[in-house]
Amino acid sequence: MITVSKIYYKFYQIIIFSIFFIIFYSQVGNSTENKIEYKVDNEIITSIDINNEKKLLLSLNPNLVELNNKKILEISIESTIREKIKKIEINKYKKEIEIDEAYLSKLIEENYKKINFTSKKEFQEFLNGRGITLEKFERKLIIEALWNEIIFLKYRNKVNINEKKLREEITQYSKKNFDYSFNLSEIVFNVDSSSKLITKNNEIQKEIKSKGFENAASIFSISATASIGGKLGWINSAQLSDKIRMQILNLKVGENTEAIVIPGGFLILKLNDLKKSIKKINIDDELKKLIRLKTNEQLNQYSNIYFNKIKKDIKIEKI
Repeated sequence: MITVSKIYYKFYQIIIFSIFFIIFYSQVGNSTENKIEYKVDNEIITSIDINNEKKLLLSLNPNLVELNNKKILEISIESTIREKIKKIEINKYKKEIEIDEAYLSKLIEENYKKINFTSKKEFQEFLNGRGITLEKFERKLIIEALWNEIIFLKYRNKVNINEKKLREEITQYSKKNFDYSFNLSEIVFNVDSSSKLITKNNEIQKEIKSKGFENAASIFSISATASIGGKLGWINSAQLSDKIRMQILNLKVGENTEAIVIPGGFLILKLNDLKKSIKKINIDDELKKLIRLKTNEQLNQYSNIYFNKIKKDIKIEKI
């Protein structure tokens, strides 16, 4: 005869076994899904890290879906490794990976506006809907900001700006009766030798025609804007050199330039949109913007040089 206590005991055993079964197989499943893929010195990159990067890049640049899965994965891996290398270098100078909240908010706003969002809340809801936390995006911005700070401190004394010449250019430009603003995207790249420039430029232009400018930026650009398809946003024409301005003015909306020589590499620009207006230029204000733009150009050059230098001393292993 089976007693009530024996029935409860049997039921208890079934419950315990079921809980054990669920925990065991969920752990097995997680270990399968999240495995170490790369070691970058002492930093590890897991399959979940790569997958999260992939989701973020696809969200910031939806045109990536036009590429095959292998290429998207390669871009995601390269982006994750690049971020780890920068983090390793930042840790040599900083105890904490953090920046001022006000500065972070400004960076977030600048970036979501470039991809046509009007508020942080709208952008956050967009990310959440794709299984991405805002913190993941913030982390990327923080690492880039701290990296730029290191580059600035190392190379600021090497930045050479001819303020007098820039003022003359803006003053001359201000004599015209109308003004242009350009909505631009960029691809910044470099080559080992001038003999490889034509081949590299042709490769990039072919990718632009095949898969679009934004995808080509994600594949080839070494600029921080690569993660958002190279988007620069609106730039007043007074902030551009005569050479670049004239090349852009010769474009139709949707077209892009050939490779333009810039300090430390080459630049391809796409004209997304333009505005023409009656000119109201404050020379001092435009000069400040142009100095900042030229300073960033030179610091980006040093950034690429320094990154390639430290990358040579870092051990990257595929596990």
